[in-house]
Amino acid sequence: GLLSVIQKLKGSPEQELRIVLLGLDNAGKTTLLKRLASEEVSTITPTQGFNIKSVHSHGLKLNVWDIGGQRSIRPYWKKYLGSTDLLIYVIDSADQKRFEETGQELAELTEDESLTGVPLLVFANKQDLVTAAPAAEIAEGLSLHTYRDREWQIQACSALSGEGVQVEMGARGLCRAVRGPKGLCSHPSSLQDGMNWISSQIMNRKK
Repeated sequence: GLLSVIQKLKGSPEQELRIVLLGLDNAGKTTLLKRLASEEVSTITPTQGFNIKSVHSHGLKLNVWDIGGQRSIRPYWKKYLGSTDLLIYVIDSADQKRFEETGQELAELTEDESLTGVPLLVFANKQDLVTAAPAAEIAEGLSLHTYRDREWQIQACSALSGEGVQVEMGARGLCRAVRGPKGLCSHPSSLQDGMNWISSQIMNRKK
């Protein structure tokens, strides 16, 4: 879980790291956060405003800001972006009618000066549903391959079950789907893979 990843991070005493968790309403952000923190996910209510979850380990304090995704709240997202070390964006892979909407919101976020150069991790959530689009298809729709100013990765997952879903496509296509600006390619298969990537990105930014 999240705690095991944090234990791999090294930093000065009392160092704080800030992660912002965003996405449309009903994308599964709060469920994902609870799953990453190894908490019970049986009862989840829509986030009204924001939740902050902090974990202390090895002289580090990781503050994760889970901000509501309702249309009325989105105009306030940018107020929470300052000093962000990493942006996590969650997408409901099964709600294809909202792909254009969520893509527009993500595009606006990445254009914000507060997030210049900040690594981006996209969780393609709800892969346990038969109507879910593959992570590679979502990456193409979001034009993630055009991002040259930041490291990024897309991670297929099911926050409800806690299991990742391997993208069903050839190695060449998979590599294109998760290729970052430095040409790096990984094979995401689980929530833990996503958290390992978070760990590496934060460590690089704190050097």
